[in-house]
Amino acid sequence: MPEKPEVVTVCKALEEKIVGKKITGCNVYWNNIIATPSVEDFKNNILLQTIHKVNSKGKFILIELDDYYLLIHLRMEGKFTFRDIGEEINKHEHVEFILDNNISWRYHDVRKFGKMYLLLKEEAFHVKPLNELGFEYNDNLLTSQYLYSKIHSKQLPIKTVLLDQSIIAGIGNIYANEILFLSGISPLTKACNITKKECEKIIDNTRIVLEKAIQLGGTTIRSFTSSEGVHGLFQMELKVHGKENESCSKCGGSIVKIKVNGRGTYYCPNCQKTRKE
Repeated sequence: MPEKPEVVTVCKALEEKIVGKKITGCNVYWNNIIATPSVEDFKNNILLQTIHKVNSKGKFILIELDDYYLLIHLRMEGKFTFRDIGEEINKHEHVEFILDNNISWRYHDVRKFGKMYLLLKEEAFHVKPLNELGFEYNDNLLTSQYLYSKIHSKQLPIKTVLLDQSIIAGIGNIYANEILFLSGISPLTKACNITKKECEKIIDNTRIVLEKAIQLGGTTIRSFTSSEGVHGLFQMELKVHGKENESCSKCGGSIVKIKVNGRGTYYCPNCQKTRKE
């Protein structure tokens, strides 16, 4: 699933092609992609809206129109294609926007898990899903005191808590593994036992990892390319994720893979010792 760096990469790719264009048509071929409003209202309300900006909030693509924000979550395998108007619709292309340069901008999703929301500008940040998101990784309000206050009463493993989008928006499985490795913290450590100093390490390394991943276009994994085959390069920088039985870059020990609340988790047991709590 795309995480913050991958979403930013998609936004950059889209920005070059759609900003300044007007949406003159909209076809929905799989209704469940539209989360809100109704499919008919979605198609009607988006007509003649000009695209002004493409940003992100957490794992959401945030497209600013005249009167609305078009919010898109790619989920597992969502991506975009650009085709000539009238070109046959692929069976995995579920939403089509006709732009005023005679281009068909399409949402492609093999698993059909993606979601789109069309929200009035004045309401968008006060209703679900945006009002449920925590701070961005680069927000000045994301401090060690904030993180500590959010996690110090949680009995869940810190790995699970880092995936909670209501605390820090945009961290997913790959980057949580990398952040904890750089922080020297076992993914199994209960969040309530993380110290304020460790919270500071987590925040510092979150910024380091995500900034680097954004610079490199994200991480290309089996289920993700950003748009029209744009590939990220951060997979070359990964220290633990996907490296089961390989040597740790810090100590030379062996990276192991376990499950933490059902998520594949990679770490070095020597560098990230599990505490006796």
